[in-house]
Amino acid sequence: MHPEPRDPNPAPAPAPAPAPQVTVVVIGYNDRSHVGDAVRSALAQGPAVAEVIAVDDCSTDGSDRLLARLAEGEPRLRVVRRGVNSGGCGSPRNTGIDAARAPYVMFLDSDDVLPPGAVEALLAAVTEARAEVASGLCVRRELPSGREQPWQAPLYAARAVLPRPSRRPRLVHDTLCVNKLYRTDFLREHGIRFPEGRFLYEDFVFTARVLAAGPRVALVPDRVYVWQVRRSADRLSLSLDREHIGNWTARVEACALAYDILLSAGQKQLARAARAKFLDHELRMYARELGLRDARYRRAWWARTREYLGRYDAADWELNPAAPGRLLARVVLASPEPRDLPRLRELAARPARLLPPYARTPEGDPVWSADLPQVSLAPLLAGPVPALPLAVDAELRPRARVSPLRLRLHELYGRVAEAGPREVDVVWQARDDERTRGRATVALTRRGADTWSAEVPVDLAGLGAGTWDLRLTVRFADGGQREVTAHALAGAGRLRRRAVPSAVHGVLLAQPYATHSGALALRVATGVRGVLAVARGRLGRLLH
Repeated sequence: MHPEPRDPNPAPAPAPAPAPQVTVVVIGYNDRSHVGDAVRSALAQGPAVAEVIAVDDCSTDGSDRLLARLAEGEPRLRVVRRGVNSGGCGSPRNTGIDAARAPYVMFLDSDDVLPPGAVEALLAAVTEARAEVASGLCVRRELPSGREQPWQAPLYAARAVLPRPSRRPRLVHDTLCVNKLYRTDFLREHGIRFPEGRFLYEDFVFTARVLAAGPRVALVPDRVYVWQVRRSADRLSLSLDREHIGNWTARVEACALAYDILLSAGQKQLARAARAKFLDHELRMYARELGLRDARYRRAWWARTREYLGRYDAADWELNPAAPGRLLARVVLASPEPRDLPRLRELAARPARLLPPYARTPEGDPVWSADLPQVSLAPLLAGPVPALPLAVDAELRPRARVSPLRLRLHELYGRVAEAGPREVDVVWQARDDERTRGRATVALTRRGADTWSAEVPVDLAGLGAGTWDLRLTVRFADGGQREVTAHALAGAGRLRRRAVPSAVHGVLLAQPYATHSGALALRVATGVRGVLAVARGRLGRLLH
């Protein structure tokens, strides 16, 4: 017999399966309806996962029994039940760190999931870079719509290896602990743990302790965590329950502690970046919501914020003085009582909008207002126009299938005229899936010394059912551009729901409205069934 001829181009051997090196710690409390999905998503990561430790924080809804049944058929799953509920997320995660047997550990909350390949991507990155920490992209998934938004996407645009965190100060913006893989011994050697007990925003403190230790960090663009946001849930997650002043107090305390940790470790650049992040993120987010709170909350928020901002030193204010968060903070510091909340809300928006009046001192210097001249707006005179908080007003009164959208761009201390606004791109973006409709480009016409205007027809039937956000791009003579949203003009019957006849749908219901940040958006319901659904929803809210 002759031997079989050898294939001159044999197929490459399959890559060896990664060795089991990762512990996934899943924490949960009274989340029986979701914790099973979280555990299964961790086990589905494949052979790289040596064990999944499900830490039940003394649930009373049968979560522990469900986990025990899952463990009966899965040798990699260990269930640890705490004897007393901790009231937070830090203690059960610490329990998981103590119980971990694998060289690497990562964390997963009971109402979230790991996407396929997450552990493998992080493990490959951390081992190839010989790093202590690997971090990847987290996406926020709004439920039930399924809309996804990347979290801190600029950090994860490309692969990178950082010898130490100070090489990329923006790392302080990603305060999540769950989209990261940690070398277990690194955490233990440096005594890095979460705050115990009921401590909101415990991941802020944990992340600061990790960065303070100066680890080598690997960054990957892969999706490694799905943060599932259920705003309609009976019990909101701790970070989403912002209507009580205790939430803001806890957040400020966590930010202050994170700063102290970084500074005491000699990480001055990261500590400074953490204070800047508070102005750009925390302060703007909560300022946008002040209009939803009562007078007592506003006074308490204002006083607590002024106290914390009073700790900032001169160097904290020097970096990017024209940034919206810094201007907002200066107004809060300058006034002992809450004031100008509608205008602050617009300044806190993304992108920021600085609404009139545009006051000046007798010497001609730009200031916040005539009665608050100590807040200088002089930094706006130096920044590039595409980075300025330009204000555009918008008015839409649905009276027919095609209704006019009227826009008005405001001057800003002569900077807009200097740049020469030429035209504006208009597009409507669906809130649920970000598809776009009604795209148009129209010329801007100067109206007097301080405004430019444009008018665009809006085909309401062409938009279709859904919630639509208005997106604008102002284009200038020098080729520059600025993406903005528009301030919704209110009053005089402007933001009213109207029924409009439609050849396609029979009837449609259109309601322009102002979002929490004051931007114009539009809700459209089509057909008799859609209109009746809106009416039933309105009646239900009134009865509730």
